[in-house]
Amino acid sequence: MRAKQANLVVIPMCSGSVPEDNFRYLTEQLNAICVESPTLVCLPEAWLAFCANGSDTFDVAQSSDVWIEKISQLCKEKNIWLHAGTIPIQATGEKYYAASCLFDDQGQLVAQYNKIHLFDADVSDQSKRYRESDFTEAGSEVVVVDSPFGRLGLSVCYDMRFAGLYQVQRAQQANILLVPSAFTTVTGEAHWLPLLQARAIETQCFVIAAAQVGLHQNGRETYGHSVIISPWGEVLDDSMLSLQPIQRQLDFTELYDIRHAMPVFKHNRFKSNMI
Repeated sequence: MRAKQANLVVIPMCSGSVPEDNFRYLTEQLNAICVESPTLVCLPEAWLAFCANGSDTFDVAQSSDVWIEKISQLCKEKNIWLHAGTIPIQATGEKYYAASCLFDDQGQLVAQYNKIHLFDADVSDQSKRYRESDFTEAGSEVVVVDSPFGRLGLSVCYDMRFAGLYQVQRAQQANILLVPSAFTTVTGEAHWLPLLQARAIETQCFVIAAAQVGLHQNGRETYGHSVIISPWGEVLDDSMLSLQPIQRQLDFTELYDIRHAMPVFKHNRFKSNMI
C-alpha cells in the first residue's frame, strides 16, 4: 500500500555533553508541540550527547540501554514515532556505533542504522582535524524500513556525500531519506544544501535533515539549516539558524507524479550493480 501523506516534526538542537540536559530539552520541545497521530519526529546527529572527545562519548555508550528505555517510554507517552538522530551504542573494544535509531509509537525500536561513512577530514575551522574512525566503529548494513510514513531510508551526516548509498536505498523502495547531521559551518556553507538537494533529485525522494546548530559546549560550531526537501529538489522548509521546530505534512502525490513523469530509476543502466 502506497503512503499518501506524512506528518513530520523536525527538531533542531544545540546539544551539550550531558545526556540528561539534552533529553530534558527534547521533552520540553515535545510538550510544546501539537502532535497529530501518526507523527514522525526527527532529531539531529549526536542529539543525546555532543561530547568533546571519543572517550566521553564512549562513557555514554556504555549506558545506551538506559537511554533507549527512556526514549521508548517517551515515544509511548507522546504517541509519536521518533527518528532519534544518533545515539552512541557500544561496539567492539573501545569503540561505539553512531547508531541512528527509529522508534514507533509503542516505544519499540524498529530499526537501527550504524553510520557507515566516518568523517576523517581536515577542515579549516576551529577544530581543524576530525578523525571519527579513531573512536567510532563503521557500520556495514543499508537500512530501509516500512512505517506509516512510507519507506524510510536511514543515513547520517557524512553519508550524504556518497550517492551510491542512496541509490541502494531507492532500489529498496525508499521514499523518504532521513539524514540527521552535525555539519561544520565551513563545509555546511559550501556543500550542505547542494548535497541534500542532489540526493533528493537523483532518488526522487523527500529528504529530511535534522541538524545541530550553533556553538556547542565542546567548542564545535555547527551549521544548522534543518531542512525538508521535495523529490524535485525544492527546499520546502529551512530552519536557518533557529532552534524553532519545523512542522509539515508531506503529500506523496508529488512524489508519485514526479516518478511517473520522469522514471529515472527505470532508466538507470547501473541498477544491476546495486545490492
